[in-house]
Amino acid sequence: MSSENGPTKLHEKDEVLENLVEEPLDLVRLSLDERLYVKMRGDRELKGRLHAYDQHMNMVLGDVEEIITVVEVDENTMEETFRNVHRKMDMLFVRGDGVILVSPPPRA
Repeated sequence: MSSENGPTKLHEKDEVLENLVEEPLDLVRLSLDERLYVKMRGDRELKGRLHAYDQHMNMVLGDVEEIITVVEVDENTMEETFRNVHRKMDMLFVRGDGVILVSPPPRA
């Protein structure tokens, strides 16, 4: 594909996506059965396949990787150390009131 056709093709894809997305939850609907990234309260992040959701952003995710960022403070030096704890789950129900951000997969 030449560089002249690149922006035109990208523009056409943007127009198609704009026609499919009229409100925010439409973008989530288009991500059904795809892997997405969810940032949660309490320094938690989830990556998993979206199986179901509702208007409150309650979600059912499958094949989930949870990443929790733990901050440890040395009492003598007051130095903070950050550590990530990873956990995998086959299925997870996510309560919507803890959701901060949902990022759908990149569109190719």
